[in-house]
Amino acid sequence: MKWKWNYIFYLLFIVTGCRQIYNAPVKPMPAGYLVVEGFISTGTTNIQLSRTTTLSDTALNVAEDGALVSIEGSGSDSFALTSAGNGTYTNTQISLNNSEQYRLRIVTSAGELYLSDFETVKATPPIDSVNWTRGTAGVQLYVNTHDPLDTNKYYYWTYNETWEFHSDYVGDLKYIINYSLDHVIGVTWKLPYGLPDSSIYKCWSTQGSTTVITGTTENVVPDVVYQQPLLFIPQGAQELSVLFSLSVNQYSVGKGAYQFLQELKNNTENLGTIFDPQPSQLQGNIHCLTNPSEIVVGYVEVSNLQNQRIFISNSQVPGWDYTYVGCSIDTLANDSVFLVRTGLEYLLPVVYLDNGTNYFSAVYSPCLDCTLTGSNIKPSFWP
Repeated sequence: MKWKWNYIFYLLFIVTGCRQIYNAPVKPMPAGYLVVEGFISTGTTNIQLSRTTTLSDTALNVAEDGALVSIEGSGSDSFALTSAGNGTYTNTQISLNNSEQYRLRIVTSAGELYLSDFETVKATPPIDSVNWTRGTAGVQLYVNTHDPLDTNKYYYWTYNETWEFHSDYVGDLKYIINYSLDHVIGVTWKLPYGLPDSSIYKCWSTQGSTTVITGTTENVVPDVVYQQPLLFIPQGAQELSVLFSLSVNQYSVGKGAYQFLQELKNNTENLGTIFDPQPSQLQGNIHCLTNPSEIVVGYVEVSNLQNQRIFISNSQVPGWDYTYVGCSIDTLANDSVFLVRTGLEYLLPVVYLDNGTNYFSAVYSPCLDCTLTGSNIKPSFWP
């Protein structure tokens, strides 16, 4: 049997001892291509402009500021968009004429001219419902819609999720921490003692959709979308610890926009194994007139927006049991140096233990100060 063990050790040596880093000979692609994101819609239109970067850059995209952006109609309509910073251009008073076609016009600070193709206005049917189901693994949210005219075959959805969350503890001591680099250099107490610092107890967090969500009823009669998955919230996640809201945007799109979005989804979400689709160049409807050979990434569709918002409270999902990990109480002397846990996260004071100034309890900073991971400004739509 000895020769068998020697053979096994020899195989293990080959498998574990001959690993080398392999740098694939990928031809570097030029950076600086314009990326255009957004829809032309009645009411509010937001367009995001950025530039592509190389694989070695830390930033995915660089905002394209200083551009002149406008919407041109095939007739006499014209709407200028205002820069909101960080590559975002917006107009909240767009009124589209269904008998006209529209396109986006961009003139960059460098004088480059970009135009999208003229597109007809897509009439988006209303959202029938946004609902959810509870399972042992968490909560799945869906959208439902239908087109009684049976003219819309391609759909695109985005969403914004907002949730209220609370700190694990309410502090009776208000404080200002002064730190330099990675260590505390002083603490200024804000008294009177005994008034809870509610400004760091209740917070809200918001984030947008991170995946491309499309659907088609091309082979479905009648034109009905039933239980299209939108978002999954894992069991015990912070989102449903108090109150959660999902705002869903629905657009009807043409076949060209649908195919572009499908390619975008394949290029960004379905890569990683040899069986996944290979990356492909996205063919959009935006062109550079000053340099016709330049690649432009984006597809500007003209579609009226439909929106619906729902709320889910923690009481609707019994047994959710969200708990922030690591929120144990420590006891510290009043003159002790605050302990660094990770980076700039500290033990923060909760309450005096002796009704005086000698000792106090302290907890991990995110357990007491919700503004470290959210905002204490209540959203305007919150109940």
